Amino acid sequence: MSTAAGMVQGDAVPADGGGATLGDAEFRFLRDFVYEHCGIALGEHKRQLVQGRLARRLRALRLRHFGAYCELLRRDPQSELDNLASAISTNVTSFFRESHHYDLLVDELLPQWLQQKRRGGDRLRIWSAGCSTGEEPYALAMVLAEALEKHGATGIDAKILATDLSPQALETARNGVYPLDKLEGISEERRRRWLLRGDGEYAGYACVHPRLRELVTVQPLNLLHEWPMRGPFDAIFCRNVVIYFDQPTKQRLFRRYAALLPAGGHLFLGHSESLHGINDDFELIGRTVYRKLG
Repeated sequence: MSTAAGMVQGDAVPADGGGATLGDAEFRFLRDFVYEHCGIALGEHKRQLVQGRLARRLRALRLRHFGAYCELLRRDPQSELDNLASAISTNVTSFFRESHHYDLLVDELLPQWLQQKRRGGDRLRIWSAGCSTGEEPYALAMVLAEALEKHGATGIDAKILATDLSPQALETARNGVYPLDKLEGISEERRRRWLLRGDGEYAGYACVHPRLRELVTVQPLNLLHEWPMRGPFDAIFCRNVVIYFDQPTKQRLFRRYAALLPAGGHLFLGHSESLHGINDDFELIGRTVYRKLG
């Protein structure tokens, strides 16, 4: 008999319990579950990582062993999916990471887009897919807001969609509050303009400017599931996300991205990622920057 929370009777332990070992059967189940629901491929070499990260979930749920955790997932997959995804995902990001992408935006793409929008439409959309804790979309918002002002295009309907699978990461992104030591990639000029230094209980932190919040919409999204947005997007940033996916999953994902980009739309990948041998809807135009073919 299970409790209302989905735990198996007899498996409750003190909150600081631990020492559970991830056996072969449990690892195979978790590996298959994660692949089916998140698209992340977990090889045998990830077993210790999975065990270490999920041990915290066992303690939080007061479960004694991984078998009970697997049973919880079998009974009600959706109840624990977000927490599982957050536990196994690596949310490593920073402001203006891979700065050459932002240089391309500032020097070439944003001026081109804004000129086109004034002539034939006023809607500009960028998607930060796998936005983690929000540093990427807020960095994009800084350069976008600056470009709108510089080119006299403040009337253009410009928005950045920021999505991620992890509810914990999205909470940070929504709050837009970061420790001062996380601001390393931001120039002094941009810090003065776009960040508000906290005091009192927020001493040692900075909050993004309300103008950036106006530009960024933060939403939960599993890239493998249905997408509510229909596009088109001028650019999609999907950096350091597909490194976790196998080849078929990458192929499906990039086909879906291509469907949301017009001819000439841009796709930005991470430094170790490539479309080579995966998708031919795009041409490489720079360091991990692709343009959709017409």
